[in-house]
Amino acid sequence: MASGESQERLAALLVPATTVLLTVECQQGVVGPDSALPELAAAARSSGALDNIARLVAAAHEGAVQVVHAVAESRPDGRGANRNARLFRAAARLPVQQHTGTTAVRVAAPIPVADEDLVVRRLHGLSPLAGTDVDALLRNLGCRTLVVTGVSANVAIPNAVFDAVNLGYTAVVASDAIAGVPAEYTPAMIRNTLALVATIATTDDILGRWKEFRRRPGA
Repeated sequence: MASGESQERLAALLVPATTVLLTVECQQGVVGPDSALPELAAAARSSGALDNIARLVAAAHEGAVQVVHAVAESRPDGRGANRNARLFRAAARLPVQQHTGTTAVRVAAPIPVADEDLVVRRLHGLSPLAGTDVDALLRNLGCRTLVVTGVSANVAIPNAVFDAVNLGYTAVVASDAIAGVPAEYTPAMIRNTLALVATIATTDDILGRWKEFRRRPGA
């Protein structure tokens, strides 16, 4: 549990009108039962991260916090996709492909998706922000604080956090709503890297602040 001072600071950051909740690669082909990356999918589920993401999304819907789902996908012919790193070449050989229009690129259960959610799909790169529509959408939404959730703590999550900070947003990482492999890598990444550039909070911390906002007169 964060200290009283930390809770006050977190409340100041999480004003619903200027906060956006970002889910990163929470798609069936990544964290679902038929994942291309079963070890990562297992970590996301067994750690409780996927359930916590679902809790945050549901609370965001209830509390008028904008949700953006960042999905990574590819064309069946591979056009426009990166081939300049080992990760991309390995992904191209996986038995489950994140092809546009397939069930693999749908947001995975139990995460709810509302009509007002924005889904941003990318065909290239490692980051849900760099080279996508996310930054422009965030600015148009009046976003100041970006709450980052999803996978993986190895690659896409740190990319999202660094890009958000470089673009001038304040990043809040939901520490128990991200996952990576091996499981022990996630807390190490949070402690040694993400905590240096982002505010770290638990799902319960964030939910508590949003609940307080809903209780305020006129909310």
